Amino acid sequence: MIEHAILLSAGQGSRMLPLTAERPKCLIDFSGRSLLAWQIEMLARGGVRRIDVVTGFMTDLVDAELDALRDDRVTITRHFNPFYKVADNLGSCWIAREAMAGDFLILNGDTLVGEDIVARVQQGGDWPIAVTVDVKPDYDSDDMKVTRAAGGRLERIGKTLTAEQSNAESIGFLAFRGEGAAMFRDAVRAAMRTPEGVQHWYLKVIDSLAPSGKVGTVSIEGMRWAEVDFLNDIEIARALTDSWS
Repeated sequence: MIEHAILLSAGQGSRMLPLTAERPKCLIDFSGRSLLAWQIEMLARGGVRRIDVVTGFMTDLVDAELDALRDDRVTITRHFNPFYKVADNLGSCWIAREAMAGDFLILNGDTLVGEDIVARVQQGGDWPIAVTVDVKPDYDSDDMKVTRAAGGRLERIGKTLTAEQSNAESIGFLAFRGEGAAMFRDAVRAAMRTPEGVQHWYLKVIDSLAPSGKVGTVSIEGMRWAEVDFLNDIEIARALTDSWS
């Protein structure tokens, strides 16, 4: 059981303007709770007891939301990312790097998953690094596409993979066990020391670690989840949270 999770909630969600002009995407209401509150709820139901939240855009609002939650099941620590405007989510991982000790989960701040998916990821095998993936008939340019080999080993991950290379999609939920935690932390540190580091997604680091043979996948094919990336995603996401309510 992995009892520690890191939530990457620093972004504004500019592709959802004007809805995110005065509040970050993680505070959009879904069925009476914020996206962030639903994430914490489902992680807590899945046995997570310690959550590090990386904040950025309108951090005072996010802090107020976390203060109001008062959930005795979890201990929440905040980490402010001061360069959220200019850095992609690799920068948020760098901000939280000291928290990457022992086994942990990472969940993107715009991904809604139920307790069933949390349980699946918790039981996701012995890979040092495990990427949660879904499978669908085809993938578009905005999908974080994955190439899986036999046995679930991850070969490649990235938005620029071709249709022929893609046989799964990352949902933005990862598990790190044993040596995987140090592998990722060290790779994040190294990537952020390069001139282009702030421009990268953290999954670019995962792609760089794939040749080690220690990065695998956990399939949630057939299970319900939602990514809140565009305005037209809201209706789908609310149908999911309505079912939880």
